[in-house]
Amino acid sequence: MANDTAKKLLERVRERRESRGLSQEAFAERAGLKYKHYQSIEAGRKIDIRLSTLQKLSKACGLELWQLLHPDTAEFAVGE
Repeated sequence: MANDTAKKLLERVRERRESRGLSQEAFAERAGLKYKHYQSIEAGRKIDIRLSTLQKLSKACGLELWQLLHPDTAEFAVGE
């Protein structure tokens, strides 16, 4: 179950990144992560993600962490 949850979360991050027209490298830089680390996260090779990394990803997505973790709310926050 946790694996499914991680996959859904990372899919939302990827969709958010793509909707902003950002490459993985640009998104990683915006998030304050190393490119290879972010690439591994998005590809699902790293699914045990630290809270601090989730906070960085949510900031780069333009969301609060709770919005990223609660998909229904995150969709309403997209109207930027």
